[in-house]
Amino acid sequence: MGGDASTGIAAEGAGDAAAAEAVAAAASLRPQQLDRLGRAYATGRRKDAVARVWLKPGSGRIIVNGRDQTEYFARATLRLIINQPFDVADRRGQYDVMATVSGGGLSGQAGAVKHGIAQALARYEPALRPLVKKAGFLTRDSRVVERKKYGKRKARRSFQFSKR
Repeated sequence: MGGDASTGIAAEGAGDAAAAEAVAAAASLRPQQLDRLGRAYATGRRKDAVARVWLKPGSGRIIVNGRDQTEYFARATLRLIINQPFDVADRRGQYDVMATVSGGGLSGQAGAVKHGIAQALARYEPALRPLVKKAGFLTRDSRVVERKKYGKRKARRSFQFSKR
């Protein structure tokens, strides 16, 4: 309650130093993984969708299945999902992305591309891995559609009950 302002600032400074030290330690743990063309490759998955993602330094162009992201993902929310890893790492507009995605619907495909971009970003710049991991983008979202059961209309929905 009656804390000194200077102790709060000192504690914050110590936290920043510890965070910088953790980032440096994490960067030394994993090497940069690039192919012979200087790109980082990663696979992203979400629901039934699988995305293969290649990341290289550039002007921020994102190509999905040979089309621009604005053309392939027409909804702004889907484009927002795709760009989340870049926003967290503060790297928007610095990398070109080429992705091929198949399976599932548009929402699952956007999630798969996001997962692939996050993985590729962590492989291209290992120092960004703690930031992207803390945001939860490196973890595959394991939620999938529940299967339909016999004796039910859907996975859990029963048929309408008739008393008489």
